[in-house]
Amino acid sequence: MFPSLFLSFHLLILPLFPQPDFLPRASAAGGKWDVLLSDIGVSAMHMQLLNNDRVVIFDRTDFGSSNISLPAGKCRNDPNDTSSTVDCTAHSVEYDVASNTVRPLTVQTDTWCSSGAVAPDGSLVQTGGYNDGDHAVRTYRPCNDSSCDWQEINPGLIKRRWYSTNHILPDGKQIIIGGRRQFGFEFYPKISPADYKSYNLSFLVQTNDPLIENNLYPFVFLNTDGNLFIFANNRAILFNYSNRVVVKTYPIIPGGDPRSYPSSGSAVLLPLKNNSGAEVLVCGGAPKDSYVNATNGIFLPALDTCGRIRINDPNPQWVVETMPGPRVMGDMVLLPNGNVLIINGARSGTAGWEYGRDPVLSPVIYRPDKLIWTRFEVQNSSTTPRMYHSTAILLRDGRVLVGGNNPHAYYNFTGVLFPTDLTLEAFSPSYLDSKFANSRPVIVTSVSPSVIGYGQELTIGFTIASGRVNGYLVKVTMVAPSFTTHSFSMNQRLLVLSGGNVTASLDNNTYQIRVITPGSGILAPSGYYLLFVVYQEIPSEGIWVQIK
Repeated sequence: MFPSLFLSFHLLILPLFPQPDFLPRASAAGGKWDVLLSDIGVSAMHMQLLNNDRVVIFDRTDFGSSNISLPAGKCRNDPNDTSSTVDCTAHSVEYDVASNTVRPLTVQTDTWCSSGAVAPDGSLVQTGGYNDGDHAVRTYRPCNDSSCDWQEINPGLIKRRWYSTNHILPDGKQIIIGGRRQFGFEFYPKISPADYKSYNLSFLVQTNDPLIENNLYPFVFLNTDGNLFIFANNRAILFNYSNRVVVKTYPIIPGGDPRSYPSSGSAVLLPLKNNSGAEVLVCGGAPKDSYVNATNGIFLPALDTCGRIRINDPNPQWVVETMPGPRVMGDMVLLPNGNVLIINGARSGTAGWEYGRDPVLSPVIYRPDKLIWTRFEVQNSSTTPRMYHSTAILLRDGRVLVGGNNPHAYYNFTGVLFPTDLTLEAFSPSYLDSKFANSRPVIVTSVSPSVIGYGQELTIGFTIASGRVNGYLVKVTMVAPSFTTHSFSMNQRLLVLSGGNVTASLDNNTYQIRVITPGSGILAPSGYYLLFVVYQEIPSEGIWVQIK
């Protein structure tokens, strides 16, 4: 018997019988682009959505002066900075989704090519960077006014962490893996004596291509057995981080080309469903020699393949799929309905200063549950190149926030092939088209965020304007917002909740669905998630829930 929690107003419940699948599906190619702000002051190299619907965005302190001043005449004094020892401009901003405004934030040391994750209490914990920031830990605790700003512990790390990957663990700690010339991992926060050590990971030595690397920002996912799936370069392992043991070694991805920075493909853990097993999808990247060729002005075509693997199978094998076109430096975003948006990137070249060419302006939707030859669908194009140092994240209303593109060592707006871009855009997938308004669920809830537990029955109230619902086509998803940088969304995770018993009220357009929350922190590490009701691939606006 599960404890029960109601996320709805009290309703008179009547049985709901299956009805024909008569509503149009949100499957036609489309999507819509909107420019939100023409200048946010900084280039969106790193982005994280927080549980107050505000997005923390930052680039690096050594780009030179940004386009937004620090408030009240403040200046940052850093004698170690390689660009400006006195800098009165901001290199981080907070974007308020509701008001479509930004305000400047203050980072003290260099955040260039750093990493991060949201802690269970909702604070952004951001680690490493460059120069005097490579051992730093910075925290940002969200607030509903303008009082919050970055706090810094320096040094907070044992080793230099630059181009590392962070992942939240079931106990709420973060593991920080790799980085330039770092072949190991450590934990944060530093609580026990074991946390004040760094541990070797020989896999990172084995996957390091001399002079190129191709194993930075490794793709890391928490598996359903509590181990970590770690992909670097062109291969992966399943790693027991507690005992520091490789549990499983996976085959090299077919073709053998690298997918990690600077070859910069992208990857997602596909939606976790009840007893369906865990699958990883790795898409795009650049041939092994692409970086060396780019330094000599030769820009090789990017990879046009994806590899998909069931990581818990007894004999896991990669299944290769072909995208509609090549893509390097793309981003992969899990949408609330379980589809994957592949967005941003270039058709040729590689990650690095001035090394990308032929921007890919058309996103692609990947539908993992379709037949293998019908999964990709090209969407409407943007007019703005988003290549090196671009980002994309999911918002609570189902839009995807897109920003960045700075392939230069400094801010450079004129006389270059791809100027530094400070704009902020939103991509609205086709499920937000007005023609689906009558099919869009609206969650009926009195509190957001709501606190939920593990293995708990939730009863979620929702309405559908059309008043006609096929109960078999309703599902509930939980999405962990990601820390996104350099073509990888750290901690991105989507769970399809089990259960799904739908009942109706007397007025015939209000319903309840009963589902069971994830059973443990291995499936869903404690923290804040976006919860959606999805009907025929059309998601509601999300509500915030905190699981613990």
